[in-house]
Amino acid sequence: MKYNSLGATDIQVSELCLGSMTWGTQNTAAEAFSQIDYAVEHGVNIIDTAELYPTTPLSAETYGDTESIIGQWLAQSGKRDKVLLATKVAGNGPKWIGEGKPITGEKIRKSLEGSLQRLQTDTIDLYQLHWPNRKTYHFRQSWHYDPSTQNTQETLDGMHEILNTLASLISEGKIRHIGLSNESCWGTAQFVRLANDHNLPRVVSIQNEYSLLQRLFDLDLAELAHNEKVGLLAFSPLAAGMLTGKYENGTIPEGSRRSMNEDLTGRYNQHSVKALHRYLSVAKEHQLDPAQMALAFCASRPFMTSTIIGATTMEQLAINVGAADIKLSDEVMSAIADVYREYPNTM
Repeated sequence: MKYNSLGATDIQVSELCLGSMTWGTQNTAAEAFSQIDYAVEHGVNIIDTAELYPTTPLSAETYGDTESIIGQWLAQSGKRDKVLLATKVAGNGPKWIGEGKPITGEKIRKSLEGSLQRLQTDTIDLYQLHWPNRKTYHFRQSWHYDPSTQNTQETLDGMHEILNTLASLISEGKIRHIGLSNESCWGTAQFVRLANDHNLPRVVSIQNEYSLLQRLFDLDLAELAHNEKVGLLAFSPLAAGMLTGKYENGTIPEGSRRSMNEDLTGRYNQHSVKALHRYLSVAKEHQLDPAQMALAFCASRPFMTSTIIGATTMEQLAINVGAADIKLSDEVMSAIADVYREYPNTM
Protein backbone atom coordinates (compact mmCIF):
# COMPACT_ATOMS: atom_id res chain seq x y z
CA MET A 1 0.00 0.00 0.00
CA LYS A 2 1.30 3.43 -0.95
CA TYR A 3 0.82 6.41 1.37
CA ASN A 4 0.46 10.09 0.47
CA SER A 5 0.70 13.29 2.47
CA LEU A 6 -2.61 14.81 3.55
CA GLY A 7 -2.22 18.30 2.13
CA ALA A 8 0.71 20.11 3.72
CA THR A 9 0.40 18.12 6.97
CA ASP A 10 2.74 15.42 8.23
CA ILE A 11 -0.09 12.87 8.15
CA GLN A 12 0.34 9.96 5.75
CA VAL A 13 -2.85 8.45 4.35
CA SER A 14 -3.21 5.23 2.40
CA GLU A 15 -3.89 5.66 -1.31
CA LEU A 16 -7.14 3.76 -0.75
CA CYS A 17 -9.69 5.04 1.78
CA LEU A 18 -12.47 2.83 3.11
CA GLY A 19 -15.90 4.27 2.35
CA SER A 20 -18.84 3.47 4.60
CA MET A 21 -22.12 4.80 3.22
CA THR A 22 -23.70 1.34 2.84
CA TRP A 23 -23.17 0.39 6.49
CA GLY A 24 -26.51 0.34 8.25
CA THR A 25 -28.68 -0.39 5.22
CA GLN A 26 -27.03 -2.58 2.58
CA ASN A 27 -24.54 -3.87 5.14
CA THR A 28 -25.03 -5.01 8.73
CA ALA A 29 -22.73 -3.94 11.55
CA ALA A 30 -21.06 -7.36 11.50
CA GLU A 31 -20.37 -7.05 7.78
CA ALA A 32 -18.99 -3.55 8.30
CA PHE A 33 -16.67 -4.85 11.05
CA SER A 34 -15.34 -7.50 8.66
CA GLN A 35 -14.72 -4.88 6.00
CA ILE A 36 -12.81 -2.63 8.40
CA ASP A 37 -10.73 -5.53 9.71
CA TYR A 38 -9.80 -6.62 6.19
CA ALA A 39 -8.97 -3.10 5.01
CA VAL A 40 -6.81 -2.31 8.03
CA GLU A 41 -4.98 -5.64 7.72
CA HIS A 42 -4.13 -4.69 4.12
CA GLY A 43 -2.76 -1.25 4.92
CA VAL A 44 -5.79 1.04 4.64
CA ASN A 45 -5.52 3.61 7.44
CA ILE A 46 -8.42 6.00 6.77
CA ILE A 47 -12.20 5.56 6.98
CA ASP A 48 -14.53 8.12 5.44
CA THR A 49 -18.04 8.64 6.75
CA ALA A 50 -20.61 11.40 7.37
CA GLU A 51 -23.39 12.26 9.76
CA LEU A 52 -25.72 11.81 6.76
CA TYR A 53 -24.84 8.13 6.25
CA PRO A 54 -26.07 5.55 5.34
CA THR A 55 -27.39 6.75 1.99
CA THR A 56 -28.68 3.63 0.27
CA PRO A 57 -31.43 4.47 0.86
CA LEU A 58 -31.27 7.79 2.70
CA SER A 59 -33.75 8.19 5.55
CA ALA A 60 -34.37 9.95 8.85
CA GLU A 61 -34.68 6.58 10.58
CA THR A 62 -31.10 5.56 9.73
CA TYR A 63 -29.48 8.99 10.20
CA GLY A 64 -26.13 8.59 11.97
CA ASP A 65 -26.18 4.79 11.96
CA THR A 66 -22.97 4.47 9.94
CA GLU A 67 -20.99 6.58 12.41
CA SER A 68 -22.47 4.50 15.25
CA ILE A 69 -21.29 1.28 13.59
CA ILE A 70 -17.77 2.67 13.22
CA GLY A 71 -17.88 3.76 16.86
CA GLN A 72 -18.83 0.24 17.91
CA TRP A 73 -15.89 -1.19 15.95
CA LEU A 74 -13.50 1.28 17.54
CA ALA A 75 -14.78 0.45 21.03
CA GLN A 76 -14.59 -3.31 20.49
CA SER A 77 -11.28 -3.41 18.62
CA GLY A 78 -9.35 -0.83 20.61
CA LYS A 79 -7.69 0.23 17.36
CA ARG A 80 -8.44 3.94 17.34
CA ASP A 81 -4.71 4.58 16.84
CA LYS A 82 -4.71 2.44 13.68
CA VAL A 83 -7.18 4.53 11.67
CA LEU A 84 -7.76 8.11 10.68
CA LEU A 85 -11.39 9.17 10.90
CA ALA A 86 -12.87 11.49 8.29
CA THR A 87 -16.48 12.62 8.66
CA LYS A 88 -18.66 15.46 7.41
CA VAL A 89 -21.22 18.02 8.52
CA ALA A 90 -24.31 18.15 6.29
CA GLY A 91 -25.56 21.42 4.83
CA ASN A 92 -28.91 22.60 3.56
CA GLY A 93 -30.99 19.61 2.56
CA PRO A 94 -32.50 16.81 4.66
CA LYS A 95 -34.89 18.35 7.22
CA TRP A 96 -33.98 15.76 9.84
CA ILE A 97 -30.39 17.07 9.99
CA GLY A 98 -30.25 20.45 11.67
CA GLU A 99 -33.66 21.32 10.22
CA GLY A 100 -32.07 21.27 6.77
CA LYS A 101 -30.34 24.60 7.38
CA PRO A 102 -27.07 25.74 5.75
CA ILE A 103 -23.76 25.15 7.47
CA THR A 104 -23.01 27.72 10.17
CA GLY A 105 -20.71 27.80 13.16
CA GLU A 106 -23.59 26.81 15.41
CA LYS A 107 -24.58 23.89 13.20
CA ILE A 108 -21.00 22.66 13.00
CA ARG A 109 -20.69 22.54 16.79
CA LYS A 110 -23.93 20.62 17.19
CA SER A 111 -23.18 18.18 14.36
CA LEU A 112 -19.64 17.58 15.55
CA GLU A 113 -20.77 16.71 19.07
CA GLY A 114 -23.19 14.17 17.62
CA SER A 115 -20.48 12.65 15.44
CA LEU A 116 -18.01 12.41 18.33
CA GLN A 117 -20.58 10.61 20.47
CA ARG A 118 -21.58 8.16 17.75
CA LEU A 119 -17.97 7.48 16.77
CA GLN A 120 -17.00 7.07 20.44
CA THR A 121 -13.90 9.20 20.04
CA ASP A 122 -12.55 12.48 21.36
CA THR A 123 -11.30 13.88 18.07
CA ILE A 124 -11.94 13.73 14.32
CA ASP A 125 -8.82 13.61 12.15
CA LEU A 126 -10.44 15.23 9.11
CA TYR A 127 -13.69 17.18 9.44
CA GLN A 128 -15.27 18.07 6.09
CA LEU A 129 -18.05 20.35 4.86
CA HIS A 130 -20.27 17.92 2.93
CA TRP A 131 -21.38 20.48 0.31
CA PRO A 132 -21.40 24.28 -0.12
CA ASN A 133 -24.19 26.48 1.19
CA ARG A 134 -24.58 27.95 -2.28
CA LYS A 135 -25.68 25.93 -5.31
CA THR A 136 -23.13 23.50 -6.72
CA TYR A 137 -22.49 21.99 -10.15
CA HIS A 138 -21.82 18.55 -8.70
CA PHE A 139 -24.18 15.57 -8.93
CA ARG A 140 -25.15 16.21 -12.55
CA GLN A 141 -26.04 19.88 -11.97
CA SER A 142 -23.40 21.17 -14.39
CA TRP A 143 -25.79 21.13 -17.34
CA HIS A 144 -27.78 24.06 -15.95
CA TYR A 145 -25.38 25.53 -13.39
CA ASP A 146 -25.70 29.33 -13.01
CA PRO A 147 -23.68 31.09 -10.28
CA SER A 148 -24.78 34.59 -11.38
CA THR A 149 -27.29 34.92 -8.54
CA GLN A 150 -24.75 34.28 -5.78
CA ASN A 151 -24.27 36.96 -3.14
CA THR A 152 -20.48 37.13 -3.01
CA GLN A 153 -20.11 38.98 0.29
CA GLU A 154 -22.67 36.79 2.02
CA THR A 155 -20.82 33.70 0.79
CA LEU A 156 -17.44 35.02 1.99
CA ASP A 157 -18.84 36.07 5.36
CA GLY A 158 -20.27 32.57 5.81
CA MET A 159 -16.95 30.97 4.94
CA HIS A 160 -15.15 33.24 7.42
CA GLU A 161 -17.57 32.31 10.21
CA ILE A 162 -17.13 28.61 9.43
CA LEU A 163 -13.33 28.88 9.54
CA ASN A 164 -13.45 30.77 12.84
CA THR A 165 -15.57 28.01 14.37
CA LEU A 166 -13.33 25.28 12.99
CA ALA A 167 -10.28 27.10 14.37
CA SER A 168 -11.85 27.06 17.83
CA LEU A 169 -12.65 23.36 17.56
CA ILE A 170 -9.06 22.61 16.54
CA SER A 171 -7.85 24.56 19.58
CA GLU A 172 -10.22 22.51 21.73
CA GLY A 173 -8.72 19.31 20.32
CA LYS A 174 -12.00 18.08 18.84
CA ILE A 175 -10.75 18.07 15.25
CA ARG A 176 -7.26 17.95 13.76
CA HIS A 177 -7.66 19.10 10.16
CA ILE A 178 -10.41 20.36 7.87
CA GLY A 179 -11.52 19.57 4.33
CA LEU A 180 -14.18 20.39 1.76
CA SER A 181 -16.48 18.25 -0.35
CA ASN A 182 -18.46 18.86 -3.54
CA GLU A 183 -16.73 22.24 -3.79
CA SER A 184 -15.65 24.33 -6.77
CA CYS A 185 -12.28 25.82 -7.64
CA TRP A 186 -13.39 29.33 -6.70
CA GLY A 187 -14.92 28.17 -3.43
CA THR A 188 -11.81 26.24 -2.44
CA ALA A 189 -9.58 29.18 -3.37
CA GLN A 190 -11.63 31.49 -1.14
CA PHE A 191 -11.31 29.16 1.84
CA VAL A 192 -7.54 29.10 1.27
CA ARG A 193 -7.33 32.88 0.90
CA LEU A 194 -9.41 33.58 4.01
CA ALA A 195 -7.24 31.19 6.01
CA ASN A 196 -4.08 32.94 4.82
CA ASP A 197 -5.45 36.45 5.39
CA HIS A 198 -6.80 35.79 8.90
CA ASN A 199 -4.39 33.17 10.25
CA LEU A 200 -7.09 30.50 10.26
CA PRO A 201 -6.76 26.75 9.52
CA ARG A 202 -6.22 25.84 5.89
CA VAL A 203 -8.23 23.15 4.16
CA VAL A 204 -6.02 20.14 3.44
CA SER A 205 -8.32 18.16 1.17
CA ILE A 206 -11.34 18.25 -1.08
CA GLN A 207 -13.66 15.28 -1.55
CA ASN A 208 -15.19 15.42 -5.02
CA GLU A 209 -16.45 12.81 -7.43
CA TYR A 210 -13.78 11.47 -9.76
CA SER A 211 -13.62 8.45 -12.03
CA LEU A 212 -12.96 7.43 -15.63
CA LEU A 213 -16.50 8.65 -16.32
CA GLN A 214 -16.36 11.88 -14.29
CA ARG A 215 -13.25 14.01 -14.68
CA LEU A 216 -14.29 17.58 -13.91
CA PHE A 217 -11.36 17.78 -11.49
CA ASP A 218 -8.74 17.51 -14.23
CA LEU A 219 -8.50 21.22 -15.07
CA ASP A 220 -8.71 24.21 -12.69
CA LEU A 221 -9.13 22.12 -9.55
CA ALA A 222 -6.09 20.04 -10.46
CA GLU A 223 -4.06 23.24 -10.73
CA LEU A 224 -5.35 24.49 -7.40
CA ALA A 225 -4.68 21.12 -5.74
CA HIS A 226 -1.05 21.27 -6.83
CA ASN A 227 -0.31 24.89 -6.00
CA GLU A 228 -2.24 25.10 -2.73
CA LYS A 229 -1.57 21.54 -1.51
CA VAL A 230 -5.24 20.59 -1.29
CA GLY A 231 -5.36 16.89 -2.16
CA LEU A 232 -8.31 15.08 -3.71
CA LEU A 233 -10.20 12.36 -1.88
CA ALA A 234 -12.10 10.85 -4.80
CA PHE A 235 -15.57 9.46 -4.19
CA SER A 236 -17.47 7.21 -6.61
CA PRO A 237 -14.27 6.11 -8.41
CA LEU A 238 -16.26 3.19 -9.81
CA ALA A 239 -19.17 5.45 -10.83
CA ALA A 240 -21.54 3.83 -8.33
CA GLY A 241 -20.49 0.36 -9.49
CA MET A 242 -20.77 1.00 -13.23
CA LEU A 243 -17.05 0.53 -13.80
CA THR A 244 -17.09 -2.93 -12.24
CA GLY A 245 -19.02 -4.15 -15.27
CA LYS A 246 -21.93 -5.51 -13.23
CA TYR A 247 -24.46 -3.30 -15.02
CA GLU A 248 -23.25 -4.14 -18.52
CA ASN A 249 -26.04 -4.79 -21.04
CA GLY A 250 -28.62 -3.26 -18.71
CA THR A 251 -28.24 -5.86 -15.97
CA ILE A 252 -29.55 -4.86 -12.53
CA PRO A 253 -28.30 -7.30 -9.86
CA GLU A 254 -30.61 -7.83 -6.90
CA GLY A 255 -29.63 -5.64 -3.95
CA SER A 256 -27.37 -3.41 -6.07
CA ARG A 257 -27.59 0.38 -6.07
CA ARG A 258 -29.34 0.32 -9.46
CA SER A 259 -32.05 -1.86 -7.92
CA MET A 260 -32.78 1.07 -5.58
CA ASN A 261 -31.84 3.97 -7.86
CA GLU A 262 -32.10 2.90 -11.50
CA ASP A 263 -30.19 5.78 -13.09
CA LEU A 264 -27.68 5.99 -10.21
CA THR A 265 -28.46 9.67 -9.60
CA GLY A 266 -28.03 10.52 -13.26
CA ARG A 267 -24.83 8.54 -13.82
CA TYR A 268 -26.41 5.74 -15.86
CA ASN A 269 -27.73 7.21 -19.10
CA GLN A 270 -27.68 6.67 -22.87
CA HIS A 271 -24.40 8.58 -23.21
CA SER A 272 -22.47 7.17 -20.26
CA VAL A 273 -23.22 3.54 -21.16
CA LYS A 274 -21.41 4.02 -24.48
CA ALA A 275 -18.30 5.28 -22.73
CA LEU A 276 -18.67 2.58 -20.10
CA HIS A 277 -18.71 -0.15 -22.74
CA ARG A 278 -15.48 1.23 -24.25
CA TYR A 279 -13.68 1.33 -20.88
CA LEU A 280 -14.79 -2.21 -20.07
CA SER A 281 -13.46 -3.29 -23.46
CA VAL A 282 -10.06 -1.75 -22.66
CA ALA A 283 -9.93 -3.74 -19.41
CA LYS A 284 -10.90 -6.94 -21.17
CA GLU A 285 -8.38 -6.44 -23.97
CA HIS A 286 -5.55 -6.00 -21.46
CA GLN A 287 -6.77 -8.76 -19.13
CA LEU A 288 -7.44 -6.40 -16.25
CA ASP A 289 -10.25 -6.51 -13.74
CA PRO A 290 -12.31 -3.44 -14.74
CA ALA A 291 -12.72 -2.21 -11.15
CA GLN A 292 -9.00 -2.50 -10.52
CA MET A 293 -8.22 -0.68 -13.76
CA ALA A 294 -10.56 2.16 -12.78
CA LEU A 295 -9.08 2.45 -9.29
CA ALA A 296 -5.49 2.21 -10.52
CA PHE A 297 -6.23 5.02 -12.97
CA CYS A 298 -7.45 7.23 -10.13
CA ALA A 299 -4.37 6.43 -8.06
CA SER A 300 -2.14 7.44 -10.99
CA ARG A 301 -3.42 11.02 -11.00
CA PRO A 302 -0.88 13.50 -9.55
CA PHE A 303 -3.48 15.32 -7.45
CA MET A 304 -4.87 12.18 -5.81
CA THR A 305 -4.41 11.87 -2.05
CA SER A 306 -6.71 8.86 -1.56
CA THR A 307 -9.40 7.07 -3.54
CA ILE A 308 -12.49 6.10 -1.56
CA ILE A 309 -13.58 2.51 -2.11
CA GLY A 310 -16.91 1.05 -1.06
CA ALA A 311 -18.22 -2.49 -1.16
CA THR A 312 -21.22 -4.51 -0.07
CA THR A 313 -19.43 -7.88 -0.18
CA MET A 314 -16.02 -9.05 0.96
CA GLU A 315 -15.31 -10.27 -2.56
CA GLN A 316 -15.83 -6.76 -3.91
CA LEU A 317 -13.67 -5.30 -1.15
CA ALA A 318 -10.82 -7.72 -1.87
CA ILE A 319 -10.88 -6.75 -5.55
CA ASN A 320 -10.85 -3.06 -4.68
CA VAL A 321 -8.03 -3.35 -2.17
CA GLY A 322 -6.08 -5.41 -4.69
CA ALA A 323 -6.01 -2.38 -6.99
CA ALA A 324 -3.21 -1.01 -4.81
CA ASP A 325 -0.90 -3.55 -6.46
CA ILE A 326 -1.83 -2.54 -10.02
CA LYS A 327 0.20 -0.12 -12.14
CA LEU A 328 -1.26 0.58 -15.55
CA SER A 329 1.01 0.29 -18.58
CA ASP A 330 1.57 3.12 -21.05
CA GLU A 331 -0.48 1.14 -23.55
CA VAL A 332 -3.47 0.97 -21.19
CA MET A 333 -3.18 4.67 -20.31
CA SER A 334 -3.10 5.52 -24.02
CA ALA A 335 -6.23 3.45 -24.64
CA ILE A 336 -7.98 5.19 -21.73
CA ALA A 337 -7.00 8.58 -23.19
CA ASP A 338 -8.51 7.59 -26.54
CA VAL A 339 -11.84 6.76 -24.92
CA TYR A 340 -11.79 9.98 -22.92
CA ARG A 341 -11.25 12.12 -26.00
CA GLU A 342 -14.30 10.55 -27.60
CA TYR A 343 -16.44 10.67 -24.44
CA PRO A 344 -15.10 13.54 -22.28
CA ASN A 345 -18.15 14.15 -20.09
CA THR A 346 -21.16 11.86 -20.36
CA MET A 347 -22.74 12.40 -16.94
